[in-house]
Amino acid sequence: SQPTTGVLYKEDNYIIMTTVDKEKYKCLLPLIASGNEEEEKDYKGPTPGELLEPLFKQSSCSYRIESYWTYEVCHGKHIRQYHEEKETGQKINIQEYYLGNMIMKNPLSEPEESQELSCDYDLFLSLTQIPTKNIEGQMTPYYPVELGNGTPCSLRQNLPRSSTVMYICHPEAKHEILSVAEVTTCEYEVVILTPLLCNHPKYRFRASPVNDIFCQSLPGSPLKPHNLEQLEKQQEMQKMPFRRVKEEEMPSTKEEKFSSIHKPVAVGSHQLLTVGTTHISKLTDEQLIKEFLSGSYCFHGGVGWWKYEFCYGKYVHQYHEDKESGKTSVVVGTWNKEEHIEWSRKNAARTFYLREDGTQTVRMVSHFYGNGDVCDLTDKPRQVTVKLKCKESDSPHAVTIYMLEPHSCQYILGVESPVICKILDTADEYGLLSVPS
Repeated sequence: SQPTTGVLYKEDNYIIMTTVDKEKYKCLLPLIASGNEEEEKDYKGPTPGELLEPLFKQSSCSYRIESYWTYEVCHGKHIRQYHEEKETGQKINIQEYYLGNMIMKNPLSEPEESQELSCDYDLFLSLTQIPTKNIEGQMTPYYPVELGNGTPCSLRQNLPRSSTVMYICHPEAKHEILSVAEVTTCEYEVVILTPLLCNHPKYRFRASPVNDIFCQSLPGSPLKPHNLEQLEKQQEMQKMPFRRVKEEEMPSTKEEKFSSIHKPVAVGSHQLLTVGTTHISKLTDEQLIKEFLSGSYCFHGGVGWWKYEFCYGKYVHQYHEDKESGKTSVVVGTWNKEEHIEWSRKNAARTFYLREDGTQTVRMVSHFYGNGDVCDLTDKPRQVTVKLKCKESDSPHAVTIYMLEPHSCQYILGVESPVICKILDTADEYGLLSVPS
């Protein structure tokens, strides 16, 4: 029976479906009416600038660690790009550039005046088309904040560096930096994921609505297709209590594919290939940690053409699956403990975070995987540095994976998860992890 409220169905809006057994059904299609436009028109809530105000007022900063540079976005204040090096005698040498400063953008304006400008800008946005950016093939609305008066740029007659910070709605984000790109010399675009904008209907992702299709059997056809009845019987059999299940019939947890808990996000630039959060496993923490560290439980990620498989202490693979040509796989790097230890003597295998009480905790470990497939561009084996980072999340078994290629066929694989938080402090001087005692 059709619903009496909600989506509308009309008798003349249908298609005839024929099964492989030549059974025929008349299927009524829903008349799609999107309520988004009405919601946007009726919206009387806070402006995007007002929604982001808590972020600017609480003096919070977001960080992104890449192969050489670390990016620091202190919201409403500045963007800094820096690299720290420890010299002999533990002296820290910092190389840094400011990509933009908020306070110094217009030295003539008073704080009150800049607030008025912000309100005027919100009004301007409400009357005009909201700007969008292509994020993983989807035109995504963003709220721009301009920062100027950064470190002078020698390549542009010492003109100051400047940046546009693009805030986009992401319900599960914690103000992460999705990407930093130099769009023209010394001018940058920084994309920030934030849940704060999601309260404004004009800044939400456009999710495709899913509506039911109702089918009626035509004369000479059974009420339900034969194959559908068979499938329903099989499903009922699986639900029956006290049925002894043979071991080979048991679904393997390790083979369970990762169901997405939100739309994964990626930026269409060659630098940042993919960022996607997936939900990983029904195993307990203890089981998962043991299996992950033994290399038998692998993390999968990626949302574009290439997907990634990371098996700790074994390998990093890049693969693409196609119905016609099957699976194409590239070995990005393989694990060799001796090679990693040699690498860790010249590179920081552990990055520390100083707590407020003065104690140190491990924030990230880096592992080297070399001897991948030979690269056509360099005639050398591919290699990857895997950076394992602690990332708190409401979903305890979520994992975010992203791949960077700072140099041809030399990669960085970022793996962030609450699971990793539980094992980082076991890292030894080479960054090697073990099961917590």
